[in-house]
Amino acid sequence: MPEYEALLAEASRLPLGERIQLIEALWDTVPEESLPPLSDAWIAEIERRSAEYDAGSVQAVPWEQVRADALRRAGLTVSDDSR
Repeated sequence: MPEYEALLAEASRLPLGERIQLIEALWDTVPEESLPPLSDAWIAEIERRSAEYDAGSVQAVPWEQVRADALRRAGLTVSDDSR
């Protein structure tokens, strides 16, 4: 079994919360210049949301709160200490 497949198989056996932590940790290792360019649709969405924020029609929510809410909805609890 190639190293990638063995690593994936091992990681797949982790509890869901730990797999999410691993995904986040791996994502953080990807150099920004290696990321694919944003699609026109994403750019349009970013511009739309930025305009709403600039106009004061929406309020920003801190990432920590968004992440905690998403994990809670998924039935997971991952402490901020683990990051």
